[in-house]
Amino acid sequence: MFTSDYLRELSDKAIASLGVSPEADKLFSPVRYILSIGGKRLRPVMCLMACNLFKDKIDEAVMPAVGIEVFHNFTLIHDDIIDKADLRRGSPTVHSKWGSDQALLSGDVMAFVAVECIGQAPEKVLAKTLRLFNRTAIEVCTGQQLDLDYEKKGLVSESEYLRMIELKTAVLIASSLKTGAIIGEASEKDQDLLYECGRCLGIAFQIQDDVLDTYGDTKMFGKKTGSDIVSNKKTYLLVRALEMAGGEKLRRLKKLLEPGNQNPEEKVLAVRAIYDELELRLHAENLAYDYFNRAFQALDQVTVNAERKNEIKQLAVNLIGRVK
Repeated sequence: MFTSDYLRELSDKAIASLGVSPEADKLFSPVRYILSIGGKRLRPVMCLMACNLFKDKIDEAVMPAVGIEVFHNFTLIHDDIIDKADLRRGSPTVHSKWGSDQALLSGDVMAFVAVECIGQAPEKVLAKTLRLFNRTAIEVCTGQQLDLDYEKKGLVSESEYLRMIELKTAVLIASSLKTGAIIGEASEKDQDLLYECGRCLGIAFQIQDDVLDTYGDTKMFGKKTGSDIVSNKKTYLLVRALEMAGGEKLRRLKKLLEPGNQNPEEKVLAVRAIYDELELRLHAENLAYDYFNRAFQALDQVTVNAERKNEIKQLAVNLIGRVK
């Protein structure tokens, strides 16, 4: 079995080898930039790991795995524009370097580069791989729309929030694992089990991301902490706070959410204090661990030798350790 480090290096080499048109360097400079400023390569590594569960030879999965990573980074460019974010992975966002118009256009071309890469899947599984990719892309956009809708909605339930992050974040991780399994010629049951594993990992990953935005270290997180609080973004912590808080606490929280000229740092501290009073960090981390456990349960049912699953399990364990 290949290690995650080897698969990450393999993904980076394949990404670096992507050809771009010499006619429009301005179009592709932001593409090269967003793909070069780091990232865990979680999705292509998971795709290749899933293929490796069933096959020792994984060459046919490399370009589809790269396609998933290119698509993921395309969504980040557009998300950063919507969120008005200044930092991504500790570096300036694409729109802050090139402007929103260029960022939109370069993001658009990345979607088609992604399809070109996915289209290099083996012919016998090409149709299924493309259908999965297109369905996933539509679901990701649906999740982003729900995220925008919820910004204007006063109250969002926990179940609504979890469905939104399932679409916006988790389905792409799930699709990464299932794509690898399809190319690895796994059974339908094993493909579905790996999809469920990725879905649960993705939900846990996003809940932890919400916690990190409030409690993480900017240098380690790669983004400014507290930005979700400043923008009143509906995170798991805020959704639960609005559900759980009552009386004076709820009045205080709603006051902090009102538009005004509050000092952003003071707002972050005040909202975080309410989260602490409600023990929301513990609630969020416990829910993330519950989803991680569900992911492991699905992975355990995949019908390959337990030793072949160790690399995926270790990758998941590393994700769990992001908050603690």
